[in-house]
Amino acid sequence: MKRAVLFLLLNLTICAIYAQSQPVSQRLDALLNDEILKTSEVGITVFDLTTGESLYRYQDEKLYRPASIEKVITSVTALARLGADYTMDTHLRYTGKIENDTLKGNLYLIGGFDPELMDEDLDSLVAAVEAQGIRYVTDTIAADVSMTDSVYWGPGWSWDDTPYSFQPYLSPLMLNRGCVDVSVSPAQKDSLPTVRCTPVSDYYRVCNRAVSRNPQAGKLEITRNWLSNGNVITVSGNVSRPYTGQVNIYTSKDFFFHTFIQRLKEKGITSGVHTYADCPVIHDSIATFCTIRRPIRQVLERALKKSDNLCAESMFYHLAAQHAPHHRVTADDGTDAIADFMKTVLGFNPDNYKIVDGSGVSLYNYISPRLLLEYLKYAYYHRDIFLPLYDALPIAGVDGTLQYRMKQTKARGNVRAKTGSVTGVSSLAGYVKGADGHQLAFVIINQNVLKLSRARVFQDKVCDILSR
Repeated sequence: MKRAVLFLLLNLTICAIYAQSQPVSQRLDALLNDEILKTSEVGITVFDLTTGESLYRYQDEKLYRPASIEKVITSVTALARLGADYTMDTHLRYTGKIENDTLKGNLYLIGGFDPELMDEDLDSLVAAVEAQGIRYVTDTIAADVSMTDSVYWGPGWSWDDTPYSFQPYLSPLMLNRGCVDVSVSPAQKDSLPTVRCTPVSDYYRVCNRAVSRNPQAGKLEITRNWLSNGNVITVSGNVSRPYTGQVNIYTSKDFFFHTFIQRLKEKGITSGVHTYADCPVIHDSIATFCTIRRPIRQVLERALKKSDNLCAESMFYHLAAQHAPHHRVTADDGTDAIADFMKTVLGFNPDNYKIVDGSGVSLYNYISPRLLLEYLKYAYYHRDIFLPLYDALPIAGVDGTLQYRMKQTKARGNVRAKTGSVTGVSSLAGYVKGADGHQLAFVIINQNVLKLSRARVFQDKVCDILSR
């Protein structure tokens, strides 16, 4: 019996050693027999960055919807064109002069498409006015949203993704990512739960229809009357434990500006007129109260680690503003900025692909694995781009959108990659170090997949093979 067990273990060891001695291409080819590919497509490309040689290619010239791995394209382009020290600035400026407690002129809140401007930042803007002793503005308090046009969604975005927080209404003025955080806590059985919302504002209204600790009340739901562009947040269903959700608000610029005016009034600061208007570009008496600066590195980290769509769109529109600085920029200007980098720096023809937003949300986006690989390669060979990009990518089994993946494999802590998921598409692209110490770049796009979890298992197997 002992001999049989030893013989079996020896055979298993030999088989394992043989499997690991197979070329990477053979091991990856074997995965193409996976059950998932009977009803779906996949494009794969792997490149050895250390030797400068391609290791594996399968259908990597075909076009696929990229989902959120498109954020890699946006991020690399932004780091290359804007620089790693770039900031996204929100300004509070005024014209005229301050006499006693009165600003005889105009106060301008100028949006800079900062996706990370939060409640405390808004309070800082209000405090800057209060610190000057101002209690009244004689002319106008104006919100300047002239950086972009008035279209608040990207081309090809799904209308029914409202009111989810991952699709806010885009604007140069964004407060709390254009969303309201709704926290609910249960009370005694069958009584109303406690509901708290932040940022606090009378721009929206809360309707509490929920019930504490009663499963018969149904599933907890937090939504708003979005079909009529309303801002009544309704909480319904059973609340059995503390929970915090988010809903987006219609619209982001109005939510920001209304709440700003409300906070000023709470400090006793008023004006005769509140409106949207452009701050004069050149004016002898223009002065600045306060500037909130958001480092692009902070935006980049959330865009990649958390796959945050708003942060990616912010970088996209800042690229647009740099590319077309003389008018209110559009999504087309962002597309042109991406296309210019693709053509002049990477040497790829933008006409062969379609990129219409910065986040990968759009149904219109189409790229190839090979194209995305070129962005990963370009970043790797340019240290000033690679270091911030690499630091911001999710780490397998450790953090971000890869926190719970590849935990029991050799890829854990080794793979740094961007995930992507939309209906029918699951993708993964990034870097992994092989057992020989070589740095590899890879792209995997699974398309026509109904169960995205199966595609992720397939991708994890690829990464495990590359790690070995």
